[in-house]
Amino acid sequence: MKVNHIITSIDISTGGPARSVTHLVKSLCETDDCLNICVHTGKSENPIISNFHVENGNLKFYDFYKSGRFKGLNKKLAIEQTDLLHGHGLWQLPVHQMASFAQKHHVPYIITPRGMLEPWSLNQSKLKKKIALRLFQSKDLRLASCIHATAKSEADNIRALGYKNPIATIPNGINLEEFPLYEKQISKKRKVLFLSRIHVKKGIELLIEAWKELDVLITKDWEVEIVGNGDETYIDSLKSLISSLKLEESITISKPVFGDEKLKKYQDANLFVLPTYSENFGIVVAEALASKVPVITTKGTPWEELNTHQCGAWIDVGKAPLKTALIRMLSKPQEELQVMGNNGRKLIENKYSMEAVAMQMTQLYEWILNREEQPKFVHVIE
Repeated sequence: MKVNHIITSIDISTGGPARSVTHLVKSLCETDDCLNICVHTGKSENPIISNFHVENGNLKFYDFYKSGRFKGLNKKLAIEQTDLLHGHGLWQLPVHQMASFAQKHHVPYIITPRGMLEPWSLNQSKLKKKIALRLFQSKDLRLASCIHATAKSEADNIRALGYKNPIATIPNGINLEEFPLYEKQISKKRKVLFLSRIHVKKGIELLIEAWKELDVLITKDWEVEIVGNGDETYIDSLKSLISSLKLEESITISKPVFGDEKLKKYQDANLFVLPTYSENFGIVVAEALASKVPVITTKGTPWEELNTHQCGAWIDVGKAPLKTALIRMLSKPQEELQVMGNNGRKLIENKYSMEAVAMQMTQLYEWILNREEQPKFVHVIE
């Protein structure tokens, strides 16, 4: 089976989608040697990988036309005689280019919106997105053989927009080899970690402002580290907020880290906080749990399992709910936080391993090509 994936960029700066797509494709290739997959993406300064290092997985980088399309993509897809196309992200012309090619040549295709149809996301640059929906985006979605959501909440939001095609709900996966088991040590100084793209939708101001309102007796043995990349002007505004609230001694902002350095950030943390307004999945939540770190995040994410599996707190968006959750979690003995962290690791191992996700995606591909029965994770309107 020949499958081509299209994503505008896998640059490190793009955050979760770059990791999710490349991890998925590598795992698909390793799980099924009958699959032949190529990822088509734009040239960038710091791609997350330059090769898959597997015989049946390839990566091709493209220059951009001024319009934003990939130069030579259509010719390459025609030569490869693909069975199935899989595009990641919306509003970006390479994925529209893929959909147009598929429609013209009668090739089935999947679109993974990557959270770009979530209500919060649709309200950003609202007019531009309305125009894009009318010009091409709605048609591309409507004619897709399937839309892939990474959580039930995302699937529900897509369906609420009126799209009637099949929707497959398959989570993002975690490569557990990148998160080896370790024993967390008891220490006097403890750390709250935020590690993600530094962007206004992540709710970082809520964390800073909530921290200011906590009793010093609760926070005296804790520090907050905000790690990530983003717009420098926005980062400067966060630093100014920290300074104006006189929190420089307890809250720091650090540059993004990768590989072993990122793993160490997780392992050194006692609590992970993502106070986001909207995420279709939140890969950093899964990474923190894989690192045995309990998590506080919001109902802007699909992580209700933090509550049901006793590995964190799934809260309403806002400063007040975050403050309440911080008081509760920071007041727990370290041993109790470690138990919660162990619960989180078990959840990731059982449900979100890369192998389990790859098997589901393979089933989806086989079903679209009429080779298998409809999987249980696919919702079809009768």
